[in-house]
Amino acid sequence: MTASDTFLTAFFAIPLGTSNGQSGAKSYVVSRSELAGGKSHKLVTRERGGPDYISLNLYLTKNSGALLRPCEMSAQKVTEFVISFQPEK
Repeated sequence: MTASDTFLTAFFAIPLGTSNGQSGAKSYVVSRSELAGGKSHKLVTRERGGPDYISLNLYLTKNSGALLRPCEMSAQKVTEFVISFQPEK
């Protein structure tokens, strides 16, 4: 699945490294890492005090654009999470 501009803007607003924030009414610990000189990105999140888990890879390619690859969950779930995520200040 190709990632939308809205998704990419929200994704890159999430700080690199480990941070805390909210998506919807839930609080999460988020880890975002950059690999392969910025061509590959990984996001792993865990709900604080709850069972929710989100994981995805994002590949930035010359020919195909930004490719979103959720890890064993729907693209809709990861897209909704990233777009609604608000890092703690």
